Amino acid sequence: MKSLLTFTILFLSLSLYSQIKTLEPKLENIAWIAGTWHGEAFGGQTEEIWSEPSGGSMMATFKLINDGKVTFYEIEVIREVENTLILQLKHFGADLKGWETKDETVDFPLKEITENKVIFEGMSFEKVSKNEMNVYVDIEEKGEIETVKFNYKKKVNQVKKINQLITVNKAKVIPVIDGKADDEIWSNKFWLPLDQLWLGNSYTNQDFSGRYKLSWSEDALYLLAEIKDDVLVDNNADPLVNWWDDDCLEIFIDEDNSGGEHQYNHNAFAYHIALDGNVVDMSPDKKGKLYNSHIESKRITTGNTSVWEVKISLYSDSYKDDEVNSPLKLQPGKVMGFALAYCDNDKSKTRENFIGSVYVKGDDKNRGWIDANIFGTLKLIN
Repeated sequence: MKSLLTFTILFLSLSLYSQIKTLEPKLENIAWIAGTWHGEAFGGQTEEIWSEPSGGSMMATFKLINDGKVTFYEIEVIREVENTLILQLKHFGADLKGWETKDETVDFPLKEITENKVIFEGMSFEKVSKNEMNVYVDIEEKGEIETVKFNYKKKVNQVKKINQLITVNKAKVIPVIDGKADDEIWSNKFWLPLDQLWLGNSYTNQDFSGRYKLSWSEDALYLLAEIKDDVLVDNNADPLVNWWDDDCLEIFIDEDNSGGEHQYNHNAFAYHIALDGNVVDMSPDKKGKLYNSHIESKRITTGNTSVWEVKISLYSDSYKDDEVNSPLKLQPGKVMGFALAYCDNDKSKTRENFIGSVYVKGDDKNRGWIDANIFGTLKLIN
């Protein structure tokens, strides 16, 4: 039995290995490395800029910055040589004096290329996504070899069409999130409408009406929403079951206003705030996840009018679930993608209406949970 189990494991391992396609040693198969990459290593910030393949080579510059000063530089090339590739580099100090001799280079012969990896002897590149990669470098010190991981994010210059530009004033006094809306920041702000039908049939003002205000501090974006809804419904006690079919306030945030797809990633967030205060969004695992630490909210309902006061901490698209992530500090001049919406259910199994703050072209207007391009744009000012 033990022998059979060992054979089965070996067979499965070989089968899996055979499915990994090895690519030819050509620059065109590693062109995804090209771009401007930023990361952290050795207690500082790293920058690595790779050119597109041309003239039988790719070229890169690297620098490490510690405490605001350059520690060292590198010049790197990957060259096509005799039907294979070789990576070569030279180091330079902050004063641009070389570490190696004039004719000396540090060489890394190619071992293998797959769809998502380029493996040289002593250095490898791993494609995590279109805009993220890991670089692993073997560093020898005192006779021992340590593999150092560099996690890089690509700088992408995207131009998103400005849709509904709103300027947001800074709060002089940070509000108390209590749903009372009696803080100074709300007294001199004008109301913005929540009146765009994204999903469902036409509704009356007796059924629903909504409006909102915005402000910000260094630590967060603040939202005050006033929702008039004649019936409040919370069918699902479990916050991760069909949360979009209960009455809830939904806040869309694209921290860098880059737009693009965000269905199962954190390029943008779509926070559903339930009547009980739980906050849900789709996770990269393709299922709902609680993000209660991102949102602090309080709702007070009087008659058919609910006042929601919300503090929203902002995170970049490098956010990783189940890791320690720090919210961003906000500054004047920052722009971000934003939209507000309300899921309205009047005692049905599913919501009847979905009302948003931004006009969306076309017949399919319920795209905010997938497409950050439909968001409006906020600009923070003093």
